[in-house]
Amino acid sequence: MKQDIILAGVGGQGILSIAYVIDNAALADGLVFKQAEVHGMAQRGGAVQSHMRLSDGSIWSDLIPKGEADMVLSVEPLEALRYLDYLRPDGVVVTGLTPYRNIPDYPEIDRVLEAVRRAPRAVVIDSERLAKEAGTVKAQNVVLLGAASPFLILKEDSLLATVGALFRPRGPAVLEANLKAFALGRSAALGL
Repeated sequence: MKQDIILAGVGGQGILSIAYVIDNAALADGLVFKQAEVHGMAQRGGAVQSHMRLSDGSIWSDLIPKGEADMVLSVEPLEALRYLDYLRPDGVVVTGLTPYRNIPDYPEIDRVLEAVRRAPRAVVIDSERLAKEAGTVKAQNVVLLGAASPFLILKEDSLLATVGALFRPRGPAVLEANLKAFALGRSAALGL
């Protein structure tokens, strides 16, 4: 059992938090993981990406070859589009539909979303709306983690426990909002 994931987004969108939850849930599930360096965090608003590999056996490289990723998990649609060439033919892309316009020539969002939806399996959700419904727009990353959860080889309980461990120190309101964000994202991906 193995899974290769490309994480993508923009600096400040919570890519490191997603990576933390996936990494620690993998450990709780007895899996091995390797994560390549997170690139792009030096500047808020800059492009961010990282390769994550999960397995029940040895992992020899932390880099995912183009065409071999099981999932592209992106908090931003243009960043999802940027990494679609890493996706396997049967892979899934999970992304929010809200653009982060950090460049002056950001393409027309309808064209970006149309291109993302041409992926073999695309889950495009309104993470901004769901995060607001959960109680904080800052939880868009956790909404998308929840949306990705049905496609991950990780146990939902392990993911939820790690979300709890990450956000519990920030107080009950933040914890509750992030747990709700996860549940809303998961329900949206499952069509519930």
